[in-house]
Amino acid sequence: MKRFCAIAAIGQAIVGGATAKTGHHHRFIQVALFSSAASLPGNSHWFSHHEIADRFGHCRRSATDGVAGTMFFSVAAATPSSSLTGNVHAEELQLSKNFLPKDVVLYQYEACPFCNKVRAFLDYHDIPYKIVEVNPMNKREIKWSGYKKVPILMVDGEQMVNSSEIIDELFQRIHPEISASGDDEERKWRGWVDNHLVHVLPPNIYRTTSEALESFNYITSHGNFSLTERIIAKYAGAAAMYFVSKKLKKKHNITDERAALYEAAEMWVDALSGRKYHGGSKPNLADLAVFGILRPIRHLKSGIDMVEHTRIGEWYARMETAVGDSSRVMA
Repeated sequence: MKRFCAIAAIGQAIVGGATAKTGHHHRFIQVALFSSAASLPGNSHWFSHHEIADRFGHCRRSATDGVAGTMFFSVAAATPSSSLTGNVHAEELQLSKNFLPKDVVLYQYEACPFCNKVRAFLDYHDIPYKIVEVNPMNKREIKWSGYKKVPILMVDGEQMVNSSEIIDELFQRIHPEISASGDDEERKWRGWVDNHLVHVLPPNIYRTTSEALESFNYITSHGNFSLTERIIAKYAGAAAMYFVSKKLKKKHNITDERAALYEAAEMWVDALSGRKYHGGSKPNLADLAVFGILRPIRHLKSGIDMVEHTRIGEWYARMETAVGDSSRVMA
């Protein structure tokens, strides 16, 4: 029973709705978060209760908050943004070679949206990086750090944490002449990703028992789990998250999961205002944030439905091309 509760916590953490109190429950919550969402303000355990809570409201309050932050996928209404500052910001993204680190290591959960947000930035800028997959059950890979969430990025021995802060710091080093914050529109949509988009995702990812199993199958197949942990997390976690997602749906006043997901996608497309990217002719940090958060769900049923029933598919395909192949190097 304790093990089942822990798994339930994991699922809740993934969704952002976990409420477990014990340390054991927290570990499972992290696992769940790992599978369906990333932490709030830019950090992620994929769904560690802390990371997700931070992303969601700086999740220190509960695993539930953390999970919700990770898997949000909602779209906020967009307003045209074609300021000169915004265009320059986007156009200059890949031009500077001022930042040439020798050793970049990302501690992550494979399915964590916020970890994927950092990876999208690294891939787009062709910054070579190594990956250390963290086991969400015991997090032994980051025992050395006082920061117990992911992503953690080590750059030539310097620790960086929180996905949005990591991206801001890297961008500033690459382009010291350009403000990482961008213009008002770019800041608004980056905030929307961390505080809104994530909330719509869990109810969609775990909408049905089959979708919950699909999600946990992906999470456990790509995560750093032992065989026993993989089996337990997949079936017990999927069952727990199915019920947790219903609570999250009510908590965030969502009546129709898919309708909320489609609305979010359409809102993002509207925010493009007919441009190829939010940044204009090239992606800006808002584009990279939305793409990174959505990448883990793209080939799950919820992501497939989203692309089939909204206009976001063309933008997403352009982003795949723009971001290009992974810059990951083997350790």
